[in-house]
Amino acid sequence: RRVMNLYRAWWREVPHTIQAYALEITSKIGRAKVREEFMRNAHVRDIRVIDMLVIKGKMELEETHNMWKQKTHVMRYFKESEKPRKTDFLAKLYDGYD
Repeated sequence: RRVMNLYRAWWREVPHTIQAYALEITSKIGRAKVREEFMRNAHVRDIRVIDMLVIKGKMELEETHNMWKQKTHVMRYFKESEKPRKTDFLAKLYDGYD
């Protein structure tokens, strides 16, 4: 129940956040990212962990709503996932890393 309330609050907050931070994304993309963030933790079943995640989510929502974050902090959620760098010598050599 608490998770669904938080999800709805984020869902409603997306258009305000896009307008307030002058983000160059649509509400559809923003809401898809909200869904992705929630689905990342969908496997969690421990009540204590769920409570901690809900509290963190509420804190993030408050910081975003009150504009305590900078635009770069908000855009970090939309950063494309980077490929991890190679660690072994030959892979670095072939890719041209130092």
